[in-house]
Parts: sequence; C-alpha cells; structure tokens
Amino acid sequence: MSSSANDEKIPTPDGIDMSKMPPAQKRTLKRAIGGSALGNAVEWFDYGVYSYVSVYIASAFFPGEWGVALTFATLALSFVFRPLGGLVLGPLGDKVGRQHVMVLTIIMMTIPTTIIGILPSYSTLGAFAPVLLLLCRMVQGFSTGGEYGGAAVYMAESAPDRRRGFCGSFLEMGTLAGTASAAFVCTIILVVVGSDGMEAGWWRLPFLLTLPLGAIALWLRMKLDEPEAFSQTTSKQQANRKPFRELFTGYKKQIVMLMAFVVLLNVGQYMVLTYMPTYLSSILGHSEVTSNFMLVGLLLAMIAVVSPLGRLTDSIGRKPVLYTSAIGFIVLSVPAFMLMHAEGRFLQFLGLGVIALLQVMMQSCVSATLPAIFPTQVRFSGFAIGYNISTAIFGGTTAAVNTFVIQATGFDLFPAVYLVGAGIIGLIGIHFFNETAGRPIDGDTPPGSEDEELAEMGYELIGFNENNDVSETQGTS
Repeated sequence: MSSSANDEKIPTPDGIDMSKMPPAQKRTLKRAIGGSALGNAVEWFDYGVYSYVSVYIASAFFPGEWGVALTFATLALSFVFRPLGGLVLGPLGDKVGRQHVMVLTIIMMTIPTTIIGILPSYSTLGAFAPVLLLLCRMVQGFSTGGEYGGAAVYMAESAPDRRRGFCGSFLEMGTLAGTASAAFVCTIILVVVGSDGMEAGWWRLPFLLTLPLGAIALWLRMKLDEPEAFSQTTSKQQANRKPFRELFTGYKKQIVMLMAFVVLLNVGQYMVLTYMPTYLSSILGHSEVTSNFMLVGLLLAMIAVVSPLGRLTDSIGRKPVLYTSAIGFIVLSVPAFMLMHAEGRFLQFLGLGVIALLQVMMQSCVSATLPAIFPTQVRFSGFAIGYNISTAIFGGTTAAVNTFVIQATGFDLFPAVYLVGAGIIGLIGIHFFNETAGRPIDGDTPPGSEDEELAEMGYELIGFNENNDVSETQGTS
C-alpha cells in the first residue's frame, strides 16, 4: 500500500497536509491517537460497565435496601486513591517519560477490572467479598490517577500546534466510545439472558472483555516514542528530578484554575456517563433496556460531534467554547432535567440532549486545554495532581451523592442543582485560563504567560507559533 494511502487513514481536518509532515511525526501522531484513545476507552469501558450493571453488582456484593447506594459509594471510595496515583505517577511521568507511565497504567487498569469479573459474591465469602471489590477499585483508582493525565499530555505534546484541539478530541472520543460500548454490550447481554440471567452471573462477562481490549492498548503503547516536546526538554537539561517541589512553588495558580474547571468537567461527565443510566431507570421509571439504548443513542451523537467541535476550537479558541458550555450548565440544567420528567419520550430525550451537548463542548477541547496550562517540565505532575484531587472530591462522588440525596429527601431535581453549582465553579476557573489555541506548548514557562504583553501590541493570539514569536514582533514594530 502506498504511503499516500496510509496518510489518508489519519483523521485530519481540512487544511493540514499530512504528506508534508516528517515521517517520524506522522508515525508518532498515528500511534499517539491510537494508543492514547484506546487506553482511555478501556478506562471508561470499565466505568460504564460498573454503572450499567450496578444493580446486579449490588445484589452480588451488597444485598439490602442500600445496595445500589453502597455500590456507588465503593466507586466513590476508589476515587480517594486517584490523587495518590497522581502524586506518584505524575512526577514519575515528568522524570522517566510519558510512555513508561502509560504502559504501567494500562496494565494496572486491565488486571483489576478482569478480576472483578471472577470475584466470589457475598453469598460465598460474606463481608470479605465487598472488601475484595473495593481493593480492585482502589488499584484502578490509583492507576487512573496517571492514566488520563498521561494520555492527555502525550496527545497534546504529539499533536501539531494548530491542530491540538482536533487531535486531542480523539482522546475524548475514546471516553465516549468506551462508555457507549459498555452500554451496548451490557444491554445486548440483558436482552439475551434477561434480568434472571444477569442475576445468575452474566453481568460478569463485560468485565472479562476488558482483558483483550487492554492487551491491544498495551501493545499499541509499547510502540510509542516520547513526544518531541518532552524529548527536547530533556535533551537540553536533565529530566526534572524534583517536579513536585517545582510545581507547588511556581505553579499553584495553575493548579487552582485546573481544579476549579475540573469540578464542572467531571460532575458533568460522571453525571452523563455513569449516573444517568441509574437516574433514568430508578427515578424516571424506564426499563433498563430502554434507558441503556437512550444513552447509547446520546453517546453516538456525542461521538459524531466531538471532533468537529475540537477542530472549531483550533480556529476560534478554547475559551469561547468553554465559556458557552459553563454558562449553559448554569442556565439550562434545571430546565433540562424538568424536560426529562415531562410526558413523552421526545421531550425526555431533548432534556438529555441539552446536558450531553453542553458536556461534549467541554470534552472536545479539554485534552488540548489542560496540558497547555503547565510548562513541559511539570506538565504531567500538574495535570495529574490537580485533575485527580478535584475528580476525587467532586467527580467520583457524583453518583453516590445524587443517589443518597434523592433517596433521603425525594428531591429528584437535585442533580440539576448540583450541575448549576459545578457550572459556577467551573466558570471561575475558565475565566483565568490563558488562550493557548494554535500556540506552542514546549518550553519552561506556562504557555500564554506573555498574553498581556502580546495584547498590548495588538497581537493575534490564535495561531501564535514559533514562526511569529514575540521577539520577531518587537523587531518589526
């Protein structure tokens, strides 16, 4: 097959000529897209499966009235270990490289997920059974502390500056595809074997399917090279031996901005991707099959628009899209949930669609936005630590908090209020972001740190690159 035919396989937006890219860069981009996105898909396949079969996990490990709530509480407790994973794996990625950590995290995700598929239930082991389930989720939580940060940083550093939003959107496509696959697989099994069959143990099959998916992702990641931005930094100076100290002495503002934004990102993400199946069935009264297929349709629509939205942010910037999403959550969350309670499937799906659209707008450029907050030498550390602390407090607890509050109070619009609060916090974080679309992210200073100086010159920030740097502008002014 000709090289031009191979080039056409790379998903590219209009205006980028892959034939002019150096072979090494093309190879890196292909592998970065495949290795990063598939690993992220494996992570979210696991989270999706856990949510879609939560009723059966509850029956197997937490029999009793509060079984579903305890099942989600186990998921929430596992998120306590995400910041620990970020604290360990983030600095490790800045020391030894992104690729090594990405290989480690895919192994640590795949093995515990597979083990869940064969764990004895409460009827066999008693109280020891849910303890083993929690241990598996803790290992997954630890590994996830480095997984998403590593994949996002790797993708951002591998992508061309002017196409970082588009390329990064494929990482989020992996998130959506993994969740959609989980919903589809679980629903098909439910249709074939019925609720009795699921109770009998067929809920375990999707967890076992993680093993071959993880093996493929591992194979792809073993072939990855380090991104050029990281390699250039380490060739000029020894790899940062104390990224943790440098991060917290020089970049506290960036960490706080990221954490505020991630409150909204992950409350929305876990609301749509993990809690909504339970909400549709337990609160709105849909059958499991109906609610799952509604979510599959929604996720397929999100997959269809995530990359065009990512490409849009390369043209108009990240902040306009992020502002629109955050303000939309503040204004539209309550009306959207009221639509979900309305009579008629169309209005219910419209309410779901509003929340999904606002969420996919954020997801389309998050992998390009958040890594660009930090300079290269502390990028993995800053992303992993800030992201996972915020996720552990707000994201991973979303399903459990909403389940407990609704069950205790009967206020079934609480998820909408929760989203409004998250939107306000996220909007504050977005306000303090620098616009980094089209601009290089290599170097030892935060991208966009010269924004005020450039604005005073009337310089166009979108598309700022090495060929149009500040010194050249000053020299011709």
